[in-house]
Amino acid sequence: MTIQTSSRSRRIFGGWSANVAQLLLALTQQIVLIPLFLRFWQGDTLSAWFTIFAAGNLVLAADPGLHVWSLNRFLSFKSQANCDRRTDRYYGAISRLFLGFAALLFLVLVAVYACVAPSQLLGFTGEPNFDSAFELMTLGLVLTLPGNLAAALYRARARYGRVAGIQAWGLAIGQVGQIFGIIVTGSLLAVVVAFVVGQVMATCYLMLDVRQQFPFVTKLRGVGSWRWRISQLQNALPFSVTNFAEVGLSYLSVLLIGFFVSDRVAIAQWGLTRTIINLLRGICYQISAPLAAELGHDHVIGARASLERLYIRGSIILVLFASAATSGLLAFWTDFFAVWTHGAIAYHGTLSILLLLGTCLASPAILAWAYANYSNRGPLLLRAKLAQLLIFLVLSVVLIPWLGPLGAAIAMVSSDIIAQSGFLSVVIVSETLKHPVRYALSLLAIMVAIVPSGAALGELIKHLLPGSGLLHLIAECTLWLIVVALAASPLAIRGIRDRVIAAIPSWSMT
Repeated sequence: MTIQTSSRSRRIFGGWSANVAQLLLALTQQIVLIPLFLRFWQGDTLSAWFTIFAAGNLVLAADPGLHVWSLNRFLSFKSQANCDRRTDRYYGAISRLFLGFAALLFLVLVAVYACVAPSQLLGFTGEPNFDSAFELMTLGLVLTLPGNLAAALYRARARYGRVAGIQAWGLAIGQVGQIFGIIVTGSLLAVVVAFVVGQVMATCYLMLDVRQQFPFVTKLRGVGSWRWRISQLQNALPFSVTNFAEVGLSYLSVLLIGFFVSDRVAIAQWGLTRTIINLLRGICYQISAPLAAELGHDHVIGARASLERLYIRGSIILVLFASAATSGLLAFWTDFFAVWTHGAIAYHGTLSILLLLGTCLASPAILAWAYANYSNRGPLLLRAKLAQLLIFLVLSVVLIPWLGPLGAAIAMVSSDIIAQSGFLSVVIVSETLKHPVRYALSLLAIMVAIVPSGAALGELIKHLLPGSGLLHLIAECTLWLIVVALAASPLAIRGIRDRVIAAIPSWSMT
């Protein structure tokens, strides 16, 4: 048991360490590059970039659920005889379905662009090269969808660290190209070209590397009948809705604001505020992904005690991070926003606070969603995420024309808490843990203890260190981190840490 636990810990921490590079590059893409863009672009061009970037991510979310469905199939083969042979045949057959869907989506988008110009639909007729950049972003990212099959196999075989590393290299190449493109040309189109090239290169390498990492995947031998292909799409449908609702809602909100609100600056304001929320939520998902893979493994083999223990400990880690990050952002986001945008975009305090608190409150449900994906809970995911999507769309149509970006925030937070936290997470936790109410109260207590105290500490530091500018912000954040580290320093003592870790499961298991 000790050897198995140690091996599991190495896999989880290995996955987290590999994700660090990806997260830092996501931070660069969504945070660091924005001030550079604002030096060369006006607010309208930045709004156009946010719109195009959102459309590209919607394409990535348009995977018809085959990624997660394939991952579940690969996990199920691990408990069967001839695992590698079954995986090889399935990989070969399903790869044709991935390629066929990507080709079909590519042709559909080409046909749509032949009939309707994106600039006219989204109100960017005055932005040079908007149509070319929009079409290149969406069509280019369609080409990356087949790489999801290789990524699913990596994750099912506990190689999530490697796939995160390859994707990080793709982001890095794209960002170097974006920096070069905007400095040399100042063109929106050049930035989009660089971003797409990095993504496509990472996908190509991933699809070649999978054969080196898994030698049994040598030939695309499996051939499925039309009935088999239709059944795969049917089984993948719940995961398709889930993926779109989880990943796509934030980016869909950008397009909805562009459609309903005439003020182009409002798009930039929403895009900037939503960026930090997406980053926080993305980090929570990256923390959950390795945990969910291990939970899926325990689910397949029926190791209930191990599953319950890991689920509780993982939730505690996730909530501790989300609460600490939220408290710091509540304190210093105003100062950061001013430095970040050089005062070019107005700060919206209510919008930021609503999104931050809503994301923190919904963070435990991210692990529930990830585990549901890795344990083949298709019907449950379909009901929960379809409800979330419908709630978001109805509230958005009603509130965005009236409240602008604040209406989008209310729609997003409400749909997340009602559908994912209030339904999906409740069902998963009730099925997984013996004492779900005690578990939920424990997590809520952690949030209530950390978020206000961390935010109050930040306000105290701001009062003691008045000023403005980048260096002042760095000094504030550094002092805050030092105090937080000192408060958490007892956990550095192995005896105390081991006792805390050992006590965590008893909160909900005894």
